[in-house]
Amino acid sequence: MTAVTDHTDHADQPGDDDTRKKDPGGENAHKEEPGRETGRQAGRETGREIGREIVRKEKGDSGRGATEAGSGSDPRSGGADAADATDAADVVGGWDDGLIARRVSATAEGQVRPVQEAVVDNRPPVVAPLAYDGPLRSRLDALRELVGLSRTRLDSRTLAEAGQVLDEAAARRRLSGQHTVVAIAGATGSGKSQLFNALAGVAISETGVRRPTTAAPIACSWSDGAAGLIDRLGIPGRLRRRPLQSAEAEAQLRGLVLVDLPDHDSAAVQHREHVDRILALVDAVIWVVDPEKYADAVLHERYLRPMAGHAEVTFVVLNQVDRLPGDAADQVLDDLRRLLDEDGIALGEYGEPGATVLALSALTGDGIGELREVLGHFVAGRGAAARRISADVDAAAVRLWPVYANRRQAGLSEEARDEFADRLADAVGATAAGEAAERAWRRNANRACGTPWLRLWRWYQDRREPATGRLSVRAYDDEEATARQRVEQAVRTVAEQATDGLPAPWAQAVREAAVRGSHGLSEALDELAVRAGAPVGRPPRPGWWPAAVLAQAAMTVLQVVGGLWLLAQVIGFMSPNLGVPVLLMVIGIVGGPGVEWACGLAASGPARRYGAEAERRLREAAAGCGRARVLDPVAGELLRYREVREQFLRVSGVTGVTGVTGVGASAG
Repeated sequence: MTAVTDHTDHADQPGDDDTRKKDPGGENAHKEEPGRETGRQAGRETGREIGREIVRKEKGDSGRGATEAGSGSDPRSGGADAADATDAADVVGGWDDGLIARRVSATAEGQVRPVQEAVVDNRPPVVAPLAYDGPLRSRLDALRELVGLSRTRLDSRTLAEAGQVLDEAAARRRLSGQHTVVAIAGATGSGKSQLFNALAGVAISETGVRRPTTAAPIACSWSDGAAGLIDRLGIPGRLRRRPLQSAEAEAQLRGLVLVDLPDHDSAAVQHREHVDRILALVDAVIWVVDPEKYADAVLHERYLRPMAGHAEVTFVVLNQVDRLPGDAADQVLDDLRRLLDEDGIALGEYGEPGATVLALSALTGDGIGELREVLGHFVAGRGAAARRISADVDAAAVRLWPVYANRRQAGLSEEARDEFADRLADAVGATAAGEAAERAWRRNANRACGTPWLRLWRWYQDRREPATGRLSVRAYDDEEATARQRVEQAVRTVAEQATDGLPAPWAQAVREAAVRGSHGLSEALDELAVRAGAPVGRPPRPGWWPAAVLAQAAMTVLQVVGGLWLLAQVIGFMSPNLGVPVLLMVIGIVGGPGVEWACGLAASGPARRYGAEAERRLREAAAGCGRARVLDPVAGELLRYREVREQFLRVSGVTGVTGVTGVGASAG
C-alpha cells in the first residue's frame, strides 16, 4: 500500500517561510501538527533514497550507489548529490497535473522503504471532454438564442445570470468528462476537513480547534487528467494533493476530484468569497453539518434553499454522530430531513432522484464506507456535471420567469384591431364624409332632374348667403383638435389591449412602439382624408337621368305653352278657350315636381351606395395608415416576444404553448 505526505510538504519550497511570516492568517497559514518534523525528516530521507536509486541505475555503478546510500543515511551529511537526487525523484515521480505527492510505502513496522518506480511520461494525459446529451444541448441553445433576442429589450443585469450559465457550461464542456468535482462545504467546527482526510485516507487538510482552520481550498484527485478542472477552480499547485494510493481506492473513486473549502460562515471575508466562487463551479457539493448547527439559518437561507433545484448533485452529511447518545442520532437525522424538505430540497429516498442524506462520524470512521460507496456510484455515472448544468439552467429559468412568462393569452384580438380602425375612421370623419358624398349625389340628381324654377330659386338663395370664413376656420380648428385627441386615445387604447397580460419589459416595449408610431399619425390621416374622402369630379350620372331631364323639360314646355296661350287669349290675339291652356299649365306645373319626386326616389339607392363607397374608401385608408404606423410595430414586438417565449419554454423544458395571439393578423 502506498501513502502520501500531507500538505506541509510544500514547506520545503524556498520562500514559503517568508510568505508564512508575512501572511500568518492567509491561505498559507496552516496549523502545525504533532510529529511534523519527524514526517518531514522521513520524507527527505525517502526522497534521497529514491534519488540515489535512480542515479545508481543511470550510472550503472552499484558499489558507488551503495556507498552514497550509506553516507546519505544521516540527514546532516546530505550534500549536493543528495539534493540533486531529491530533485530527480520529484521530477521522476511528479504528477502530470501539479499534484504535490511523493509515493512511499509503509511496512508493518511503520518504516518507510523506497518504491521501485519507472520513469513516467510527464506529458498531460489525453482526456475526453464532457459531452452533453441532446435535451441539455437543446436547452442551452435555446438559452443562448433567448439571450441574443433579449439584449435590446432587457437590461444586462437581468441577463447576467443566464450569460454566466452559458459561459460556465461552455467552459465545463471543454474540460474532462471523466472526472467529477465534488466540494466539501460546511460551517465552522462541522468537521469537514476531518471528513476530507478520512475520504483521502491520509491527513491532507489541517484539523484542529483553532477557527477557522482551513484558510484556502485544497484539491485532492484520485486520477490523472484533472489539471484543467482544478485550474478552473483557481487552486494553485501547492494546494493540490493525492489520496492514499491503493488499488481498491483507485477502482472505487477513480475520477473523483475532492475539494475542501473554507468555512462558509468564517469571519474572514476572503474565506466566504472562496466558498461562493467555487460552489458555482463544482459538479456536486457535500454539505457537512454537525448536531449543534445543522439548523443554522445562514446555511439554509443562503445556500440550501437557493440551491434547492440542485438536489441531485447535493449530499448532506450529518457528522459527529458519535457525540449523540442512543437513538438521538436518528432523531437529529429526521429533523434534518424535515428542514431540507421545508427548504424545497427533494430527498433521494426510495429510488427517487434527489439529495443524499447520511449520518457518519469522521472521527471514528462510522459511515465513511457508506459515503465512499455512494460517492463511487455517483462518480462512476459520469453525469454529475451535466446534471449540475441542467440545474443551473433551471435556476436561471426560474429567475427569468417574471420577464418572459405570462399566465394568460396576450396580444391583439380581431375585435381590438377593428375597434382601432373604427376609432381612426371616426377621427378622420369617415361617416361624415360618406354622408356628405350621399348628399352630393342627391343634390346633383335634384339639379339635373328638378324644375327650372326651383333650381333658379336655389341659385338665388346661395347668392344671398353671407360669407362665414371666420366661423368656418374656428370650427375647423376645433374639429382638428378633437380629431387629434381621438387619434391619441385610439393609440393608447390599442397599446393597453396589446400589453394586457404581457410581462413588464415586453409591455413597455409594445407601448414604446405604439407611441413611436403615433408620431405624425394625425397629419397623415388628414392627408388621407383630403385625398380619399373628397369625391373626384362630379358623381356619376345613371342612365335614366337623360330621360328624366327630357321629361322635366317637357313639363316646362307645357307650362310655357299654356301660359303663352292664355296670355294670347287675354290680349285678344286668340279666341277665348281656357280649357286647353289651363290643362297644359296644370300638367306642367304638377308634372315638374312629380318628375323631381320620382327622380329623388330613384336616386336614393345610388346615393346611399355612393356615400357608402366614399366612407369605405376613407375607412380603409385610415386603417391602412394606422396599421402601417402603429399595428405593424406593435405586432413586431409581440412576434419578438412570442419567439423569445418559445425559446424560454424550451429552456424550461415546456413545449407546445405560445401564450400570444393575434400577432400576425394585424400585419395582414
